Amino acid sequence: MDVFSTPLKKQLLIIGAVWPEPNSTAAGTRMLQLIRLFLAAQYRITFVSASAESSHRFPLEDLGVTLQNIELNHTSFDVFVEKLKPDTVLFDRFAMEEQFGWRVAKKCPGALRILDTEDLHCLRSARQQATKAQKTFELTDLHSDIAFREIASIYRCDLSLMISSFEMELLENHFKVPKALLHYLPFLVDRLSEAERDSLPSFSERQHFVTIGNFRHAPNWDSVLYLKQTIWPLLRKELPQAEMHVYGSYPPEKALQLQQPKDGFYVKGWAKEAKQVLRNSKVCLAPLRFGAGLKGKFIEAMCCGTPSVTTAVGAEGMCGSNPWGGEIADTPTALVSAAKALYTDSNLWRKAQINGFEILNKCFERSIFESSFAERISALEENLQSHRKQNFYGALLQHHSMRSTEYLSRWIAEKNK
Repeated sequence: MDVFSTPLKKQLLIIGAVWPEPNSTAAGTRMLQLIRLFLAAQYRITFVSASAESSHRFPLEDLGVTLQNIELNHTSFDVFVEKLKPDTVLFDRFAMEEQFGWRVAKKCPGALRILDTEDLHCLRSARQQATKAQKTFELTDLHSDIAFREIASIYRCDLSLMISSFEMELLENHFKVPKALLHYLPFLVDRLSEAERDSLPSFSERQHFVTIGNFRHAPNWDSVLYLKQTIWPLLRKELPQAEMHVYGSYPPEKALQLQQPKDGFYVKGWAKEAKQVLRNSKVCLAPLRFGAGLKGKFIEAMCCGTPSVTTAVGAEGMCGSNPWGGEIADTPTALVSAAKALYTDSNLWRKAQINGFEILNKCFERSIFESSFAERISALEENLQSHRKQNFYGALLQHHSMRSTEYLSRWIAEKNK
């Protein structure tokens, strides 16, 4: 397909940090959902990335999306984007805005610039450092180089998509980011019908604990180690017949070496059919000690009627005022007690399952968010200049970025010749 042929209505350029892998990562699921939202609004989409493709890449071309490889720190992107003339540009995480934002602003100044944050990287990083230092996370830990870069990127864009209500409030209340620059758009799911609920395996038809997540994602790897070294030995003593099944894409050798069948701890690797795995499991156990954003594993677990045991960080921003679809605990003893109770008490398990269904329908149902998102984008496109005039700090940072980042990038490009 010719990238530069006449668009159906409007042209959207997505600059991806990676090629989407919805069967491997929650970030991939998120990106695919955004692509489908824009396709439904009749946008012509071009997806570009400088990353290498993998065998798990989703075939976006099957959806009519045009794919293009690009290079970092190279003027070929300037030529490409100037010829494409996108109406809207979506940056996949702030690093992509840092790398390409100034080029887009220079060559296509009238294009609407949207940042999909995925999660707040500065929050995840600060919590990771606090966990490593064995200290309690505090909001002052957020004031880091990553935070300066990420918040600057949010200001430079016309709109930033926030997947977590907690992070939306954090940006507004702690960092004082204007609400006009933010839009809450969580994971989107279709409403579960009664027939779909009834078709799920029952409590007695399920067995074992499961956790699932990309091993390359630091919070997931830490959670697996925490499970293996601390939680599972205690839980196995309470439930000697139970097994812990660990699934996830890109397991390193050190992860595979954690498998110990005699202790009921199995590292299964990539799950081709993750939903089938979750449907047949009794409890999703993921004691995340740090992280940010929303956890796709729990959305999928709720869709499969599988209660989850996690930490406050794991459940953050996911259920609003609704009771969690499982149990929340933050100490080894409490996590083990909660996991055992859910695994052995069918009434408690069933109540948790129903709570999960309620969370999906009240907090993530697609129809709640689709129209408001489309309306927000349309309003911004129609009033972009007045919107930008209200964002002085964004203009200031854009001016600085187009000077410092531009000259650094040009120096790298010259060096690479």
